[in-house]
Amino acid sequence: MELLKEVANISGQSGLYRILKPTRTGVIVESLDGKKARSVVGANARVSVLKDISVYMANHQDNAIPLGDIFMAIKEKHGDKVEMDVKNSTDADFFDFLDSVAPDFDREKVYSSDVKKMINWFNILSANMPEVFEKTIETEVEKTEEVK
Repeated sequence: MELLKEVANISGQSGLYRILKPTRTGVIVESLDGKKARSVVGANARVSVLKDISVYMANHQDNAIPLGDIFMAIKEKHGDKVEMDVKNSTDADFFDFLDSVAPDFDREKVYSSDVKKMINWFNILSANMPEVFEKTIETEVEKTEEVK
């Protein structure tokens, strides 16, 4: 999931963005949708890189696991797309979904809106940047070969 350090969420804007390069006043980003629109995001904008996001866990030794690990669990369980109607789902539906891929998540610190974002982000990445998942699979194969 090393490519997640190139993908960001910008507060106040929908969707995900690929970080292209820094400028003197901010960073150039490209939207991860069909338009591939480029824009400059100022230094004052709240930009969250997906590689740095974690999900709180109740009984995990570090109390959080990386978002990339959650995405891989979703991919293993649901394939390339999560077939869930996020607009009409209830909080219980979101928590049941996350419980199916990360059973020990902290129900007090993780909100249904967080799970909704995870589902939307997974679907965006899977549709527009599938190499995020392929690189991880290749890395796992390389690690397995090194052990042998």
